[in-house]
Amino acid sequence: MPAGPAGAEQSTVRDVYQPDTGPRVRVNQVAYLPAGPKNATLVTGATTRLPWQLKDADGRTVAHGWTVPRGADVSSGQNVHSIDFGAFRGRGTDFTLAADGETSRPFDIGTGAYEQLRLDSLKYYYTQRSGIAIRDDLRPGYGRLAGHLNAAPNQGDANVPCQPGLCDYTLDVTGGWYDAGDHGKYVVNGGISTWELLSTYERSLLARTGQPWRLRDGSLALPESGNKVPDILDEARWELEFLMKMQVPEGQPLAGMAHSKVHDAQWTGLPLLPSDDPQKRELHAPTTQATLNLAATAAQAARLYRPYDPAFAAKALTAARTAWQAALAHPETYPDPNDGTGGGAYPDDNASDEFYWAAAELYLTTGERQFADFVLASPVHTADIFGPLGFDWGRTAAAGRLDLATVPSALPGRDKVRRSVIKAADTYLATAASQPYGMPYAPDGNLYDWGSNAQVLNNAHVIATAYDLTGAAKYHDGALESMDYLLGRNALNISYVTGYGEVNSHRQHSRWYARELDPNLPDPPRGTLAGGPNSGIQDPYAQSRLQGCTGQFCYIDDIQSWSTNETAVNWNAALAWMASFVADQG
Repeated sequence: MPAGPAGAEQSTVRDVYQPDTGPRVRVNQVAYLPAGPKNATLVTGATTRLPWQLKDADGRTVAHGWTVPRGADVSSGQNVHSIDFGAFRGRGTDFTLAADGETSRPFDIGTGAYEQLRLDSLKYYYTQRSGIAIRDDLRPGYGRLAGHLNAAPNQGDANVPCQPGLCDYTLDVTGGWYDAGDHGKYVVNGGISTWELLSTYERSLLARTGQPWRLRDGSLALPESGNKVPDILDEARWELEFLMKMQVPEGQPLAGMAHSKVHDAQWTGLPLLPSDDPQKRELHAPTTQATLNLAATAAQAARLYRPYDPAFAAKALTAARTAWQAALAHPETYPDPNDGTGGGAYPDDNASDEFYWAAAELYLTTGERQFADFVLASPVHTADIFGPLGFDWGRTAAAGRLDLATVPSALPGRDKVRRSVIKAADTYLATAASQPYGMPYAPDGNLYDWGSNAQVLNNAHVIATAYDLTGAAKYHDGALESMDYLLGRNALNISYVTGYGEVNSHRQHSRWYARELDPNLPDPPRGTLAGGPNSGIQDPYAQSRLQGCTGQFCYIDDIQSWSTNETAVNWNAALAWMASFVADQG
């Protein structure tokens, strides 16, 4: 959620936007698993059931049945029917679904697309890296100079001062990932993103369907490939090293706390390669939330890197302990909600969820009673933390709860923790069943949140975890079906993942994936998730096109729409976790 007024000056007032939604049969345009659920949505004025036919690449009917009328769909304002063709277990490419005189966009029935999506969604992070030249031989078409290494015109991240009046030192905060479509780097959003990548790997080690070899050394074509460390850990480490650099040094006021973010003093326009950014860089105030993001992710890292690099694991655990003590000493140092010039504000006036998450990770890594006691005494531990919007950078308690449920430990009452995840999954399954488009997301008032696509994925993450805990088919199928919405079974009939599906988002808001503005620059790489429908339509371009939009229709695939169509590291982390889960079910 970082981008702000950048590019707003390019907005123009136009007629009301009428999206081309294509055929009225809405399917997952990428793939259904042969042994998984297969559902579609038909937009129609008909009120009684209609026949449907599933056709193979040669146009032969291989299955048929009847639609189920669902009436008016609140999320889209459409009258719709559901189609269930899950009884068909064949495999192949270029299937289509026909109903009511319309034929869907093509799709596969098979597993290969998800194995590729697992990798592409993770490969995205290399091209988001700051402080390193991106090699064109590793990402053809995406090679670029290093950004923010103090080479002109960059003022750089090697010796960044604080905002005026905050501190009298500078820090080397080179490295890390650019958070989204801007050049800012944020500890709170970097934290949840790193956690979800590390969780993708940790799940592969612990879950009955996990396949850690799929994330092996060499799987992501990184500069570090060949070092005998799983590539996903190499990629996460690029961000972890940055997060630790954001810690306030010993001997300084607020020592051990983490600066919340580093970004430009003023907003920049589009397009702008990281290496061409001329703005002064500034460290922003340390916050309790940023400090606990560092504590949580560094503690998690300590247990996962130990087999590969014990020295780095020890360094991470030391940073986590230091951050934890600093947060205890400064428990209410919250971000300034008005600190949104040149980068996102990430406002948050409650750190109880971050305290819970950090204590959980420190306990799971160390087994120490002090952290178990903190977890058990926290009101968050027994609260219903799985709301309709799902978890994200501002609601991190679920990260702690999910890990307490899945990572082996001797925590008293662990069965209750696991039951709370299963109960949440049941709630999300009920939500999905109530939605004719099948997604486990129904925000209050049908007001879609910023980054709604990631909320859908994180709710699916909870359902998938319930499957890992129980092996029950309903959670397996519910998690799989959740992906359909992201990949084309939605009101706009678009896949929100670049390069996946016949019609897909590929004009996301970004300063360097900016082909829409400069033909010499690329579109976002394959596997990049768009933020998705956002009822707030905060950017001027969306406001000029989407006024009065209903739920799912509050989206436009244009680089100027930073509130509906940005790319972000936390959203792609949600995609990577779920894509990896689905691939494992093949």
